[in-house]
Amino acid sequence: QVQLVESGGGLVQTGGSLRLSCAASGRTFSSYTMGWFRQAPGKEREFVAAISGSGSSRSYGDSVKGRFTISRDNANNTVYLQMNSLKPEDTAVYSCAVDRIPWRLTLRTTEYNYWGQGTQVTVSS
Repeated sequence: QVQLVESGGGLVQTGGSLRLSCAASGRTFSSYTMGWFRQAPGKEREFVAAISGSGSSRSYGDSVKGRFTISRDNANNTVYLQMNSLKPEDTAVYSCAVDRIPWRLTLRTTEYNYWGQGTQVTVSS
C-alpha cells in the first residue's frame, strides 16, 4: 500500500524559511515524478513544484520560483521542499503526490494518483 507522509510544516514569520519532507513507502518511486501542491482556504489546489524520478528535471509554479527548491533522495524515498523568503500568501496546506505514469514530468494535478494528508504552513505578517 502506497503511503505519503508529509512533515515540517508550522508557523513562521514573513521572510522565514521552512523545509518540508515527504516520506513515501509501499513501492519504489525512483521512476516517478513527485510533486508538491498547496491549497489555501477557499481556493483551488495549486501546483508548487515537481521533480522527475532521477531528479534531473524540476519545475516550479510562477509564484514560488526563485524562493522554493524541490529535491529528492531516492535511496530513502523522500522528497523535500525548501521554502525561503516566505510570504503570507504562501499560507496553505502543502501536500506531496506521485505521478501515476513513470518517466515523465507533469504539472497537472489530475495526473497524480497518490497523495499525502498534507501539512499546514502558516506565514504571519
